[in-house]
Amino acid sequence: MNFTLEHTDPLSSARAGVLHTDHGDIHTPIFMPVGTVGSVKGVQLRDLTDDIQAEIILGNTYHLYLRPGTDIIEQAGGLHRFNGFSKPMLTDSGGFQVFSLTGIRKLREEGCEFRSHIDGSKHFFSPEKVMDIERSIGADIMMAFDECPPGTASYEYARKSLQLTHGWLDRCIRRFQETEPRYGYHQSLFPIVQGCTYRDLRTQSAEFVASKDAEGNAIGGLAVGEPAEVMYEMIELVNGILPTSRPRYLMGVGTPVNILEAIALGVDMFDCVMPSRNGRNAMLFTSEGVMNMRNAKWANDFSPIDPNGTSYVDRTYSRAYLHHLYKAQELLALQIGSIHNLCFYLWLVRQARQHILQGDFRSWKDSMVRKVSQRL
Repeated sequence: MNFTLEHTDPLSSARAGVLHTDHGDIHTPIFMPVGTVGSVKGVQLRDLTDDIQAEIILGNTYHLYLRPGTDIIEQAGGLHRFNGFSKPMLTDSGGFQVFSLTGIRKLREEGCEFRSHIDGSKHFFSPEKVMDIERSIGADIMMAFDECPPGTASYEYARKSLQLTHGWLDRCIRRFQETEPRYGYHQSLFPIVQGCTYRDLRTQSAEFVASKDAEGNAIGGLAVGEPAEVMYEMIELVNGILPTSRPRYLMGVGTPVNILEAIALGVDMFDCVMPSRNGRNAMLFTSEGVMNMRNAKWANDFSPIDPNGTSYVDRTYSRAYLHHLYKAQELLALQIGSIHNLCFYLWLVRQARQHILQGDFRSWKDSMVRKVSQRL
């Protein structure tokens, strides 16, 4: 996998690049729709590729391991053949999901024992096992197994957690190097920078991760309750240490404003459940602001959802019609809302890329932040 850095904005750290994989090129900055169990919830493959124009999606190791299981995925020939998505994919290590199972998991140096949220069965994830699972799934980008401590973690907890994460990273790298891809194409391993909101821990982690010379690097453990300004401070700190020649992936972030500000700080890749989850709950993101489609004010508004036409549904459905669907609890509303929001997120990062290449990203970003922050 190769990363070509095409241009850096002169007034910020925003970058435009291309990530070359065996399943196709990824133009950065990029947003990755979340396909936790191998599908983006409520969105057909045709919509994902043709209308949303996703260049890469995510799968989750924890969920895919539990259901359908690696045996089924291997029989299918990997996740690409199982779900039909022919473009690049990334798998999270499942660390965040495992560690969110408060009360039904036990953490130790060897790994993490946990019980399935589906049937209560007992399982164990070690760094080595997670690498084997991710090899079986077959995503182009594999994430290292880490602990994502809570945003309110004390310094001592965060310090011990970071030691664990760094030890696990070394084991992930060893296992990764000992094994080969199963399906005939290249896979990359991305380490994850942790350290909560403690500057010295974030610095230590970023330096440790940078020393591994991986094909890409990730920033984890943010957008978990800390103020946005603190999140941006941590991103800027970490990106000042991670190599500029490798893509930088900010995990689980976030709102359109978060994404724009993080792009300005040098982040290349994003994922978040927000566009699809909020779309299912009647909150739509548009180029002019945020809309709650259940509000009565839209009942007789026959204008397009987004006047700038950021998705094909904007050219098909009116605000009044979508309001009606949500009020009637029609399943089509959830699908339209999800598709619209994902289209908007992909439109937003494509616009950011275009303005980085044009050299006017900073002024465009400042204008867009004001627009997308307001409630309509």
